[in-house]
Amino acid sequence: MTALIGRTFLHPFFDYLLIGGGLSFVCTALVYQRQDPLIGWNPQVLPLLILLSNSAHFAASTVRLYTEPGTFQQHPYLTMAFPLASIVLLASCIALPLQLGVHLQALYLTWSPYHYAAQAYGLAIIYCVRSGYSLTAVEKKIFRAICMLPFLLAFIGAPHAGLSWLAPSLHAVVPAMLRDVIISAVFLLPLAFFLYSYRRGPMPLIGLLAVLANGVWWVVLDYLSAFFWATIFHGLQYLVIAAIFHIRDQTALPENRRGPLYHAGRFYLLSLALGYGLFYCWPYAFVLTGFGLAESVLLVAAAINIHHFIVDARIWRLAPGDGNRAITAT
Repeated sequence: MTALIGRTFLHPFFDYLLIGGGLSFVCTALVYQRQDPLIGWNPQVLPLLILLSNSAHFAASTVRLYTEPGTFQQHPYLTMAFPLASIVLLASCIALPLQLGVHLQALYLTWSPYHYAAQAYGLAIIYCVRSGYSLTAVEKKIFRAICMLPFLLAFIGAPHAGLSWLAPSLHAVVPAMLRDVIISAVFLLPLAFFLYSYRRGPMPLIGLLAVLANGVWWVVLDYLSAFFWATIFHGLQYLVIAAIFHIRDQTALPENRRGPLYHAGRFYLLSLALGYGLFYCWPYAFVLTGFGLAESVLLVAAAINIHHFIVDARIWRLAPGDGNRAITAT
């Protein structure tokens, strides 16, 4: 039973509920009862949820990038040149919304489901490493492909993104049967892989839960609702795991004199403040220079998302000798 639960970071109930996505199953069931999952909510509640979870989580990757020990030496381009290049690209897209901006928006909408699937895979691997369960190189490739199935579903069905953006003529002729096959595979293949793992001891169940949770977000809800609610649940997962790694980074420093609660609170407040500044204030800087409000808000959000995706690909590596792997294993 202990091997099945796996080695968690704080407590099995906490890890399974927030990092594994258990809470999202309850919320998705409640949301699914509504005819339109985005209508009927207090208009002040949804923006607050977005700020507290989604906006803060995008900023959290930047906070962790600039607070992780040694990051400027390890990632000089990512920490200095890349933000400037991103701002130049964003300004160009806002200046030319029909020529460039629509493609930046489509790229963000296409990349997001991939990012969510990659996070589910990454969380599963983190708990495998932490629990002493090893996958072969081939098994990792197979498992990653299984985790990408919700992305594939979103890619072929998303309006104004994915296949409809890159190849509209192909998008129009995708057979409905293909979508049904992928939906079945989203749930059946992770279960099959998990059962396969029993031949040498089970994978930690929390890995399977994270993968199935991502599948539920994209299958149970329609695309637009899934996109909205997946950002909330995904953001919550990310904030918790990022805070855990940040706390362990900071408390391991020789000069540290603060406890875990201080570092957790500071990390979240910094992420929340930066998220508010990026999403709710930065677009108005472009408006003040003469650009339109709608394109400024939409394209700033798209640029922040893409910056987050690229930063994440670097700061969450688990290579041997990497600080993340050391944190995961201890």
